[in-house]
Amino acid sequence: MDDLTEAAMTLRALPPSCGPVRLVAVDGHAGSGKSTFATRLAAALGGAPVLRLDDLATHEAFFDWTERLAEDVLGPLSRGASARYAPYDWTLRRFRTPRPLLPAPVVLIEGVGAGRAAVRPWLARLLWMDRGAEESWQRGRERDGPDLSAFWDAWTRAETRHFAADPSRPYADALVREWQEGYKWLPGTPATAPQDRPVTHGEQPFPPY
Repeated sequence: MDDLTEAAMTLRALPPSCGPVRLVAVDGHAGSGKSTFATRLAAALGGAPVLRLDDLATHEAFFDWTERLAEDVLGPLSRGASARYAPYDWTLRRFRTPRPLLPAPVVLIEGVGAGRAAVRPWLARLLWMDRGAEESWQRGRERDGPDLSAFWDAWTRAETRHFAADPSRPYADALVREWQEGYKWLPGTPATAPQDRPVTHGEQPFPPY
């Protein structure tokens, strides 16, 4: 069922993880459906802000955005202040005018590598879009067309190296699978969920849709 209301309620009830913010990451392979899912989850959260990592990555450095994320976004949010970051224009190959990111009760960070080791200490939850790499990449190639074939060749090599060195899926709190009727949530298991995360009062598991 594509009703994310219960999941949104669960996220709102979590303890803050980055100052007053509950920072929730949506990670997965390129083409796995992260952007669509994050958009729908943000709507269920009443319009939660979404930081797209495509706005931080560049042609020259697909995954070299950790320092910029920490300085421009995580630092201000941790102090309860509004963040400001300059989104990258993939057509013009330059950064555009900075935009604000408010310290809302829940903020989503969506993109490949959103659950990397450097970001996980700031997260209230890490969600993984559970679609395999090859299927995801094929979806992405079909979406973008043959003109971006060379880009996808470079991207898949870089993504493979990234996840080999800094995997996210083993640390996911929930695996999210896309079904015809919506999304199915698989709760964390000993193989995928961190075992040292304390359970706090009012914290509930994700609904197993």
